[in-house]
Amino acid sequence: MALTLAAAQTIVHAALEFASERGLKPLGISVLDARGALKAFAAQDGASLKRGELALGKANGALGLGQGSRTLMKRAEQQPYFIAAATAAIGGSLIPVPGGVLIKANDEVIGAVGISGDTSDNDEAAAMAGILAAGFEADGG
Repeated sequence: MALTLAAAQTIVHAALEFASERGLKPLGISVLDARGALKAFAAQDGASLKRGELALGKANGALGLGQGSRTLMKRAEQQPYFIAAATAAIGGSLIPVPGGVLIKANDEVIGAVGISGDTSDNDEAAAMAGILAAGFEADGG
């Protein structure tokens, strides 16, 4: 199963709705397909300048290493040299804190969402809400 543009847009819309309902700070949201291609992106009004790049780094890290970024954070604490090397290997776009969530369908990874702008826990919750609203499984690590 491939992640469609319509599904990616649903994820963004639902994540923004989740954030709005909870009064979260302005978010940047990146949705990647299984190839790592950017399918959808949004930066809310008022989001700081590099929120998009941070969101993309969370999604890239999760997709590139096949683990939600919450797990990557734990690995960074336990294996900092590995995470540093992995970050270099994928071109510097790896942010090992919660907010990078794998999108799964029938236990198969079909993409990833990265969100940045509020606390990492809230970023992750918004990503998970978006993924679930689109009818997929979410794996934050």
